[in-house]
Amino acid sequence: MTKLLYFVLRKLLFKLIKKKKTEYNRFLSIPDYLIDRLEKAKLIGFGEGTSVYDSCLVLGNVSVGNNTWIGPYTILDGTGNLFIGNNCDICAGVQIYTHSTVNRIINGSEIEKAPVIIGNNVYIGPNVIVSMGVKIGDRVIIGANSFVNKNIPSNTKVYGTPVKIIESL
Repeated sequence: MTKLLYFVLRKLLFKLIKKKKTEYNRFLSIPDYLIDRLEKAKLIGFGEGTSVYDSCLVLGNVSVGNNTWIGPYTILDGTGNLFIGNNCDICAGVQIYTHSTVNRIINGSEIEKAPVIIGNNVYIGPNVIVSMGVKIGDRVIIGANSFVNKNIPSNTKVYGTPVKIIESL
């Protein structure tokens, strides 16, 4: 019985893979064939039209607005509260942290926590890291591989490690 079930599930999976390849010309991790990104976002309580890949790790109190796309292999740490606005793109590999254990390790103090607030219409490029306590305004573009360790005003384009303002939008 177990072998039969294995072959049936495998056949179904290959049908799903072929369908995605035909419709979108993409190959996904196996869980992303089985989990609908819009349904997952709705189940978590994210806003209408928001999409989140199954490979996204969501911890703590994370609030996401409407029509936001959260890519694969992302970390949304809401241990200290994370707020993401409407119409944002959080690209693959982005890590957003609202806590730090550094002082706990060094001097035995409590785990530090500070909220991260991300405005509306924000693009966060692939592999960006956002530190706890950061506020990002509306209409912001953050370039790939950046380290965001300070507040970013609205209507700006930034990139770098650490992040630097490049131009106004």
